[in-house]
Amino acid sequence: MIAVAGALVWLVSIYALVGLIFAIAFVLRGVSRIDPAADGGSWGFRLVILPGVVAFWPYLAWRWVRGTPPPQESSAHLCDEPATSGWRQANS
Repeated sequence: MIAVAGALVWLVSIYALVGLIFAIAFVLRGVSRIDPAADGGSWGFRLVILPGVVAFWPYLAWRWVRGTPPPQESSAHLCDEPATSGWRQANS
């Protein structure tokens, strides 16, 4: 059991180390490539996103390599069409 725990700690440590190395490169260059809105981000912004980049580095590396744009939000508050149902219409 101790060997399994030791192996798990080792794997998580390697994952975090690779993530930290990736995060440094990503925060300096990659973030503005996959999200144009982050292009003018300050050092404070880049410092804040660093832990998340370390945690989600495989997904962000995949997005960076593919050069995919940020996902397009399509929630109801961004739609150009009026709502067809909802509280306001029912109570108008």
